[in-house]
Amino acid sequence: MRSIRRRLVVGLLITLLVALLLAGIAIFRQARTEANALFDFQLQQMALSLPAEPFSSVPGDHNDAAGLVIQIWSRNGVELYYSHPRTPLPPRAELGFTTVQTPAGDWRVYAALVGDNVVQLAQPMVIRDSLAVSMALRTLLPLVVAMPLLALLVWIVVGRGLQPLRRVTKALDARAPGALEALPEAGLPDEVRPLVRALNSLLGRLDEALVQQKAFVADAAHELRTPLAALQLQVQLLDRAHTETERAEAMRDLRDGVRRASHMVAQLLTLARQEPDVARAATAFVEVPLAPLLHDVVAHHAALAVARGIDLGLDAPEALAAISRVRGDANALQTLFGNLVDNALKYTPRGGHVDVRLVAATPAPVVEIEDNGPGIAPAERERVFDRFFRGGAASADGGAQGHAAPPSGAQTPDHKGDTDDTDDTDDTDDTDDTNAPRAQGSGLGLAIVRNIAQTHGARVELFDARSGQGLRVRVSFGGAASTPPPVL
Repeated sequence: MRSIRRRLVVGLLITLLVALLLAGIAIFRQARTEANALFDFQLQQMALSLPAEPFSSVPGDHNDAAGLVIQIWSRNGVELYYSHPRTPLPPRAELGFTTVQTPAGDWRVYAALVGDNVVQLAQPMVIRDSLAVSMALRTLLPLVVAMPLLALLVWIVVGRGLQPLRRVTKALDARAPGALEALPEAGLPDEVRPLVRALNSLLGRLDEALVQQKAFVADAAHELRTPLAALQLQVQLLDRAHTETERAEAMRDLRDGVRRASHMVAQLLTLARQEPDVARAATAFVEVPLAPLLHDVVAHHAALAVARGIDLGLDAPEALAAISRVRGDANALQTLFGNLVDNALKYTPRGGHVDVRLVAATPAPVVEIEDNGPGIAPAERERVFDRFFRGGAASADGGAQGHAAPPSGAQTPDHKGDTDDTDDTDDTDDTDDTNAPRAQGSGLGLAIVRNIAQTHGARVELFDARSGQGLRVRVSFGGAASTPPPVL
C-alpha cells in the first residue's frame, strides 16, 4: 500500500477498532460489577422476605425463572426446603456472600438467619455475565454501526490534510525546466514546511550548478575558439606551403596545435570528472598512504626535471611517512600533486629547484610544493584557481606582470594558473632556452587541483617561498580523515 491517504485511513480505522475493543472490555467489566451489586442486593432482599417462623415446608411453587435456587434449614440443620434438588450446591450454609465453584459453573450464594431458619439463595454467575455482555454490546453497537460513516469522514479529513502536498506537487509540475525559484512557504502546515525547505535548498543547489555549468560551457567554447582558429590557420599555411621546408614547419606547427587542443579537451574532461559533487558520488574512498603516492609523482616528473635542468626532490621523513594517510581516491590525489609539481617545473628557471615536502601528519597530513620561480602576485593568488584564468607570473621582486588577453588566434604563454596535465610531457622540447615561452596552457590545472581538494576535504593555500623568491603551495587535509558525505 503506497498511498499515504490509504495508510492513514486504514491505520486510523484499525486504531479505532482496537479502541472500541478495549472500551468494550472495560464496559463489560463495569457492567458486570454493577450487575453483581444489583443482583447481590436482590438476593439479600429476597432472603429477608422469606418467612421467619418455623415451618415444615414452604407451600407453593418457588421455582425461579431466572435460575434462582432457594434452600431453607432449621436451626437444627434439618432441610425444610430445596427448590432445585439437583443443583450441586454446598450442603451447609456459610453466612454472607460467597462465590461457589461447581461442575455446573460458578454460583453466587447468599446465606442469612431469618428468624428460626437458615436461608440460602444461589444464582448462577452466567446470568450476570450474560447481562453484562448485553449491556456492553448495546453500548458499543451504535459506534460499530457508525464505522462506515467514520471511515468516510476520516477519508475526507485526511484528504483535506494532504491538500498542501498536492499544491506543492502541482506547483512543481507546472514549472518550466529552467524555473528554479524557491517555492513559497507561507500558509503551509508545520509538517510540510520542512519538505518545502529541503526542496528549496535542492532547487538552489541545482540553480547554482546550472549557472556554473552554463558559465563553464560558455568559457570552454570561448577558450576553444583560439586553438581551433590557430588550427585552421595552420591548415591554410600547410596548404600554401611550396617547399618541403615550409611544409615540414607547417606540419610541426599543426601537430603542436592539435596537441594543445587535445590537451585542453583532456583538461576539460578531467575538470568535469573532478567536480566535487560528481567525484563524491562516483568514487569509493579508501585509505591512501601519502608518502608512496608523492614518491610516484616525483618519479613520474623526474625525466622532465632533468630535461629542464631543475633539481626535483622529495622530503618525507620516515616518522611522518608511516602515519600520513588520508581517505580518498589515489588517482585523483596523484592528479592533484602531479599538476602542482608540473606547474612548479614549468616556471622554475634552469638550475632552480622544486621541493616536495611532507611537513606534518597530525592531526592531519600537510604537503608543501615549493619552487624558486617567479611566484604569483598576492593579488592573483585567489583568482588563479578560477577556470580559464591566465594571470601574469610575478617577477622576482613580487610585482605582477601584465596579463592582458591576447588577440584572436594568438598563442598565450602559460601562467601559474595554467598547469598541464600530469600525463602530458610533450612540451619538453622548448625547455633548452630559459627565456623561451612555455607550452600553451589551458587555465584549468589549478581549478582541477581545487576541485580535487574540495572533494577530499583539503585546503590549498599559496604563500611566498621560504627563501623569499618563488611559490610555496600548501595542501592541508584538515577534513580528509572522514568519509565524504553521500549525495541525495
